[in-house]
Amino acid sequence: MYIESVPNRNSPPCILLREDHREGRKVVKKTLANLSKWPAHVVEGLRVLIKGGVVGDLAGGFSITRSLPYGQVAAVLSVLKRLGVHQLIASRSSRKRDLIVAMIAARIIDPKSKLATARGLHKKTSFSALAEECHLGAVDEDDIYEAMDWLVERQGRIEEKLASRHLEEGTFVLYDLTSTWYEGRTCPLAKRGHSRDKKTGKLQIEFGLLCDIQGRPVAVEVFDGNTGDPATVASQIQKIRERFKLKRVVVVGDRGMLTEARIRDEFKGAEGLDWISALRGPAIKKLMENKDFTMSLFDDRDMAEITSPDFPGERLMVCRNPLLAEDRRRTREELLKATEKVLEPIAKATRRKKDPLRGKKDIALRVGKIINKYKVGKHFELTITSANFKYERKEEEIETEAALDGFYVVRTSVLAQTLTAEDTVSAYKKLSVVERAFRCIKTVDLKVRPIFHRLEKRVRAHIFLCTLAYYVEWEMRRLLAPVLFDDEDHALAEEGRSSVVAPAERSETAKKKAASKHTADGVPVHSFRTLLEDLATITKNQIQPHLHDAPTFVKVTLPTPTQAKALDLLGIKL
Repeated sequence: MYIESVPNRNSPPCILLREDHREGRKVVKKTLANLSKWPAHVVEGLRVLIKGGVVGDLAGGFSITRSLPYGQVAAVLSVLKRLGVHQLIASRSSRKRDLIVAMIAARIIDPKSKLATARGLHKKTSFSALAEECHLGAVDEDDIYEAMDWLVERQGRIEEKLASRHLEEGTFVLYDLTSTWYEGRTCPLAKRGHSRDKKTGKLQIEFGLLCDIQGRPVAVEVFDGNTGDPATVASQIQKIRERFKLKRVVVVGDRGMLTEARIRDEFKGAEGLDWISALRGPAIKKLMENKDFTMSLFDDRDMAEITSPDFPGERLMVCRNPLLAEDRRRTREELLKATEKVLEPIAKATRRKKDPLRGKKDIALRVGKIINKYKVGKHFELTITSANFKYERKEEEIETEAALDGFYVVRTSVLAQTLTAEDTVSAYKKLSVVERAFRCIKTVDLKVRPIFHRLEKRVRAHIFLCTLAYYVEWEMRRLLAPVLFDDEDHALAEEGRSSVVAPAERSETAKKKAASKHTADGVPVHSFRTLLEDLATITKNQIQPHLHDAPTFVKVTLPTPTQAKALDLLGIKL
């Protein structure tokens, strides 16, 4: 750091506080503050302090009047800029656009309620550095809600821009649905429905996510909480064909989504529209009973492509995973034992000498409350009389079900000359990246749940905001993978995989990182969340010189080696 006097033609020279660094053979100068309006004696006093001297009775020469967490803000905003999120939201700069960008960044940095975010973006609070970088000025909750209402009106155009970036003719589109619970009773979207979060007694709201084959989100749609999975498919096909203008596309959805009825009504006869899904257990059982495939097919392989008259015009890839079979057998046995453990006290109550449990109705009520607690009640034969209760396993049914353990059947309308059996199974298994997106959006990082907004449009805006935040996080994770526990060599591990049916293996690089907790060059490995917390210790400091009438200036703390590595991966120079 030094003071430089720069000639200014016929005007007084410009006095600048500067620092410089070398980039290759070039010396790059950076101006920290303009000191031209300082009195000459103040400038000279600062020059002495910079060189390590003492002015008058002062030692140290500076006070840090405020420090704002800055590193994580710079990291998120740099990726936002790289992805062109500003232009995605609106082509012209506006306060509402700046507020939306700030809310997306805030959701990644420290997810909070909209009220808490508004307060955090206000001057002299936790998101001050973010508010400064986005040039927001004073912010209150009304500004936040107005920006959300503005965003939801633009959702369709934003999704169309994302689709034009990441989807093309003949591409794969991944689609899945999830739910989250709602706090309150006023939103018309909130209904009694199936809770995938096991949050019983709460109203639900559902949303479906469209992703490209890598798991990058492209569009999201919110549904009533009591909407069945298959009922959401039609709107997604309409979105893909009419709004995104894709004439040839392969939709990948799970077996609960792309049911037989949905395939018949939405896909068959639609030119250019193909699908990949899987069969349910009863259909697999029927295939085996009809001898469309036999166990001997899998003596020396784990996958076989077959056809069946029950599924005309379709290709069926029968897969068998021995590890999955063993896991299901073990799990079933544990659940059966757990069910027997809760049934046995009722049986003992009917046999006890003192005050025995009597009455067929009373016994049946107690049994009915717990028989399906572990979802295996169908495997028990129950005998209830007015004075007795017995249970026993249906061993024959259990063995019949166990025969199908480890089997799953992927089905598709895509022709063999277009897509191999291995690639078809691989595409179906890519649905795991949508599940990963749901985990990040709902729990790990962005915390979309629970939802408190009372108005339908605010709920839609909230979920869309979280989806845009995940779009940015997805890119950040890709860039930061070398210093995260994420597997940056996943593609290489997939290429070296012995079989597409076998469980996915992590690359050697990822295994070494997990074991040593350090990268190959000795940098500590982080989760995405702890890395952001580490970057937050890079602060923007407001410094006040101990000189009369001297203005303050800003200095950013030097990054640690770990932080420097992360910033380098993101292409940031503070």
